[in-house]
Amino acid sequence: MKAQSKSQQQAAGIALAAKHGDKKVSELKDASRSMYESMDEKELRELAKTKTRDKPEHKGD
Repeated sequence: MKAQSKSQQQAAGIALAAKHGDKKVSELKDASRSMYESMDEKELRELAKTKTRDKPEHKGD
């Protein structure tokens, strides 16, 4: 699965950082918190590595 927007890719990157222990889980908000709780590391890595070129800022754009 690839990220559909820049904000989705960024949220996945933040959640992945929390999974690795580089970011505190208590600092996560909204989408990144939801991703952290519902996805495993492999899924997050795949979303986070998506290139953001030619992607909208948000999914609805």
